[in-house]
Amino acid sequence: MPTQAVPLQAGMEAPHFELPDADMETFKLVAQQGKHNVVLYFYPKDDTPGCTMEANEFSDLEDSFAQLDTIVVGISRDDCISHACFRDKYGLSVLLLSDPEARICKKYGVMYEKEVDGHRKLSIQRSTFIIDKTGKLRHALYAVHAHGHAQEILNLIKEMK
Repeated sequence: MPTQAVPLQAGMEAPHFELPDADMETFKLVAQQGKHNVVLYFYPKDDTPGCTMEANEFSDLEDSFAQLDTIVVGISRDDCISHACFRDKYGLSVLLLSDPEARICKKYGVMYEKEVDGHRKLSIQRSTFIIDKTGKLRHALYAVHAHGHAQEILNLIKEMK
């Protein structure tokens, strides 16, 4: 399945998915409809400096997101065991989902090729999507920077009507 040519945009329906979390429980996006807004953020790798900073910043704002009926969900290609270790090491409160085959990453258009040591490999572009309670994308942000990003997302949710 090729990477999505047209990036997702606000107003589109969020692509549905089911993925396992760090405890190997299945998370279903559709189950959140009518209950929560969802911040869905894609990140390259567990326990790396930028990804750790981003996950910690989202976790630090957990109560603020909860007050706005919003849950925060991170997705990377790491497996469930890696996610559990990452979560436990830093005391993260965000839900971490495993997408080892990058099926959902491709649906959301966050995969790109980069060169590492002379070899081309697929990697995840740090990206965040805000999905409202009806399942619609309110914001689709590609190539974001980790530092301060959680606060920016919280501000966007506060502005949602």
